[in-house]
Amino acid sequence: MHAATLTGELKRRAAELGFSQCGVCPAVSLPGVARLDDWLAAGYAGQMRYLADRRDAYSHPRGVLDGARSIVMLAMNYRTAEPATPHAGEGRVSRYAWGDADYHDVIRARLDELASFLHTCNPDVRVRGVVDTAPLLEREFAQLAGLGWIGKNTLVLNRDAGSWFFLAALVTDVELAYDQPYDTDHCGTCRACLDACPTNAFPRPYVLDASRCISYLTIELREAMPVELRSGVGDWVFGCDVCQDVCPWNSRAPVSREAGFAPRGDSNPIDLIALFELDDAAFRARFRHTPLWRPKRLGLLRNAAIVLGNRPTEAALPALVRGLNDVEPLVRGACAWALGRCLQSEAQQALERRRMFETDEEVLSEIDTALSAAVDPIV
Repeated sequence: MHAATLTGELKRRAAELGFSQCGVCPAVSLPGVARLDDWLAAGYAGQMRYLADRRDAYSHPRGVLDGARSIVMLAMNYRTAEPATPHAGEGRVSRYAWGDADYHDVIRARLDELASFLHTCNPDVRVRGVVDTAPLLEREFAQLAGLGWIGKNTLVLNRDAGSWFFLAALVTDVELAYDQPYDTDHCGTCRACLDACPTNAFPRPYVLDASRCISYLTIELREAMPVELRSGVGDWVFGCDVCQDVCPWNSRAPVSREAGFAPRGDSNPIDLIALFELDDAAFRARFRHTPLWRPKRLGLLRNAAIVLGNRPTEAALPALVRGLNDVEPLVRGACAWALGRCLQSEAQQALERRRMFETDEEVLSEIDTALSAAVDPIV
């Protein structure tokens, strides 16, 4: 089949499968590789060491598929309802994680179908689908394929779709008809995303210090959050949408019709106090096939404690006291910090009791700091 004909058929099938955008570009080395080196050298990856470990594979799409010649870049919208305002004891979850399904699973199934379609058209083709887990510079290739430009918040932006979409790719060894790169930056002088970031995670436009990003802190970080960043987390228990919420281009983003992305009744916002009642089995049953599974129970409870410390409420005290005696030191330490933020007699007594038999040095330090905290008690 002729390259242009095959490409047209692939785009038609992608639209049928629910992809909102589809562009095609050559599988080449990109300037973004050098920027990745600078970014890693600056320490902006935090604990995401897998990025440096796979650095060589990012040099060329051949690191994903030997003999790669073309990349089909795809987008799938995920904007659904508008975020509700959390009440006392509740926390915000990033929009992409509101649904019952993990977007990786949803998109992977569609990619498999698109790959099968390509095999039907060309039985000898080699192809691999990618959903943000392989060493591929998806954002740069999305721009090369004409899907949009990379904004000052480092996300791909499209004039019609904003940034509320997932990216995916189909890497193949067949030559296709390529789209024109998106070579215009429509951010202009706007600084809304940079100025709105609660943790100052953008050292300069177009550069993200992931180690300060709330999404990293609540999802990727596997240890206690840095004390100086905890207040900036605010009421975000999983992920963060601030830099997208303030982006003017997102005001016109279309609403997704994908059922798997529709918000659960308990995710927008989420009840933080109830999370402390979940043991490992209950946590698995509720979150196993959703994005909230990634930080695991200990990570999500750590996050919940930080939010409850930032937004003190007396109703949360029993949950925090329970967390203070959790089997996980990470949870105990975060709950100690939170109790120190809403210090009253019940909280102080719980901290003093825990201190009598606590053996973890980091948790002991959190308890001592909490007991010495001069914070007005909640009323």
